[in-house]
Amino acid sequence: MLSLTCKTAIRAVIYLCAVHRSAENAGVKEIAASIAASEHTVGKLLQVLVKQGVIRSMKGPAGGFNISAAQMQQPVMKIVEAIDGEQVFTSCGLGLSKCSATRPCPIHHEYMKARGLIAELFNNKRIADLCDPVNSGVAYLIGESE
Repeated sequence: MLSLTCKTAIRAVIYLCAVHRSAENAGVKEIAASIAASEHTVGKLLQVLVKQGVIRSMKGPAGGFNISAAQMQQPVMKIVEAIDGEQVFTSCGLGLSKCSATRPCPIHHEYMKARGLIAELFNNKRIADLCDPVNSGVAYLIGESE
């Protein structure tokens, strides 16, 4: 449902949230290495997230990216909307352009329910909620094979 790009953006923001307590800015190289993603992709994503107010950036020798305490209270949906847009929760599960309740695709009704549950999750979870399990070592931002 979410694009790989959006998943990468969520991981990058969680990483910034996890290092927030150090009060230092994180650079693109550091973030990309920490979440096992391309520096180029991470750099572009971070700029989009800054423009949307999800995170902050600082220029100069000690520059980089960070997230404020207030920004950590945003719902995860802000990241999804910034990267994939709202249509991810309204589009057809099979990619049909004219899928509807009156002319459904084969998975329309089930997909609509699943899509609703995921939208609810992203609207109810704050960025800080995803950061806490990472900080406590209960959850991870990269898999074993990465």
